[in-house]
Amino acid sequence: QVQLIESGGGLVQAGGSLRLSCVASGRTFSTLAMGWFRQVPGKEREFVAAITRSGGSTYYADSVKGRFTIARDNAKNTVYLQMNSLKPEDTAGYYCAARVSLAISVRTTQYDYWGQGTQVTVSS
Repeated sequence: QVQLIESGGGLVQAGGSLRLSCVASGRTFSTLAMGWFRQVPGKEREFVAAITRSGGSTYYADSVKGRFTIARDNAKNTVYLQMNSLKPEDTAGYYCAARVSLAISVRTTQYDYWGQGTQVTVSS
């Protein structure tokens, strides 16, 4: 069983930055492809970014491309989401997800483990 714990959320003004972290335990981290998703109440959870097991490949939603960066440190069992130039529409609960697979995915149904989420609020 994999446990994922997110941190780093908070309140920030538009144009500001935040860095989210997700620490994994329970399985060798380098065997997990990782993703970040976000969800606003009343809406479906949506893909934000993903990274392969080695960190060699990343993929982003169009809405965050050029502003967000996903990275991982396998020695620290941690995946990060650096969020710059934040907009009010980025306000959401952000969730870390892990997939026991070589490939990354944009689909929530293809992730095996989820964290509890961390709230990001961007004020205008």
